[in-house]
Amino acid sequence: MASRLLNIRPTLQNALKQKKLLELSKAWNRSSSIAALKEKFVNLPPTNVTELDSGLKVATEDTGAPTATVGLWIDAGSRWETEETNGVAHFLEHMAFKGTETRSQADLEMEIESLGAHLNAYTSREQTVFYAKCLKQDIPKAVEILSDIITKSKLGEAEIERERGVILREMQEVETNLQEVVFDYLHATAYQQTPLGRTILGPSKNIKSISRKDLVDYVSLFYKPARMVLAGAGGVNHDELVKLGEKHFGSVPAANMDHPLARQMELTPCRYTGSEIRHRDDSIPFCHAAIAVEGCGWANPDNLPLMIASTIIGAWDRTQGIGALNASAVARAGAEGKAISYQAFNTCYKDTGLWGVYFVSERHIVEDFCCAITDEFRRLCTAVNPADIERGKNLLKTSMLLQLDGTTPICEDIGRQMLCYNRRIPFHELEARIDKITVNDVYDVMQHYVYDKCPVMAGVGPTEDLIDYENLRSKMFYLPF
Repeated sequence: MASRLLNIRPTLQNALKQKKLLELSKAWNRSSSIAALKEKFVNLPPTNVTELDSGLKVATEDTGAPTATVGLWIDAGSRWETEETNGVAHFLEHMAFKGTETRSQADLEMEIESLGAHLNAYTSREQTVFYAKCLKQDIPKAVEILSDIITKSKLGEAEIERERGVILREMQEVETNLQEVVFDYLHATAYQQTPLGRTILGPSKNIKSISRKDLVDYVSLFYKPARMVLAGAGGVNHDELVKLGEKHFGSVPAANMDHPLARQMELTPCRYTGSEIRHRDDSIPFCHAAIAVEGCGWANPDNLPLMIASTIIGAWDRTQGIGALNASAVARAGAEGKAISYQAFNTCYKDTGLWGVYFVSERHIVEDFCCAITDEFRRLCTAVNPADIERGKNLLKTSMLLQLDGTTPICEDIGRQMLCYNRRIPFHELEARIDKITVNDVYDVMQHYVYDKCPVMAGVGPTEDLIDYENLRSKMFYLPF
């Protein structure tokens, strides 16, 4: 009996050990499953991406909303135009809604209206975008219409002639928007004699002379699947949108590299030149101006520190109830009466960019506000503090989230990022990268891009008292005494 009891003890001990190991294993599996689950939730809703054989990329974010935005983001804009064809990309945007081989303009407008959808488009220096906002069940029809207006636009001679007048009137309206005028001047002086220095609408002489052949040539070169992203956000099923992309864009031929204008497809570096341009008009009550330096491209890792520095400078106008106690030194200068409004900007392109401040000020104090801006530039280059960096990082994350409110801004974010980065950066990854930026990172970037660099300045209105360029250049560095 004793021997039998002795034999039982090790058996019980082994059983207890196995039970404990099983419990530990279950606990570890649970914790690892929880970790995996948390990781999955971080990426919800995910951005699904599929590249078709034609080169077309389909990218979606399914939020389960009853509405959706779908559109085509095309790697084409005024940067790929010549001096003689400047304005073609924007002209094509107008022509897309003037009828196709299968639909007249009236049929197109009637069909969109019957769906309760909204069709829109815009052109920038590096991208052309066509998108539709509709009910989720109408996505197939919206994609078919987008395909029709992009790949089968009629480009009728009568419509082209009629649209010339429309674009010329639009140019007159843009000339009344002084912020747009200042930024066009800023690009013209920063990127002299390069494609980025030209306007998106083009000069009026080009609008009057652009031919149907110019439009057809541009479409045949750039409206190709390899340069397109079909993006969708809202109630969008990724697999269904992939099938729609294959159905409507799969047969679009690749660009003809033997085309006489194929060299336009190459990305030509745009040289930056520190300089100034002024358009004095004393009939305008306030001076509208911008001061900037050369920034970096979208994919450059220096972009985030520059964005944080821009956010620290911030934005302000007289309608705001605060100013004197604002954390931004530039906003405090504005509140002291040196400006009507201002906003910092960080405009990026594929390989370059402009980083600076646009502002509106009264003629007799405009130089004082220019000095307040350059003082802040120098402070960020030499004495930036941790509190400013934390404030800038939090403001940047908040503004990024607020900009993604709705299916259309999300769809725009997907399309733009796919063209700029070849992927959609998840917000948690972007947030982690922002959180890792230190005071030294911002200091190094400001030293590289801003300190003792030649700025560009553009002014419109009563510019007599705008700071002299030599004086502005001298304020881009600091000499201790």
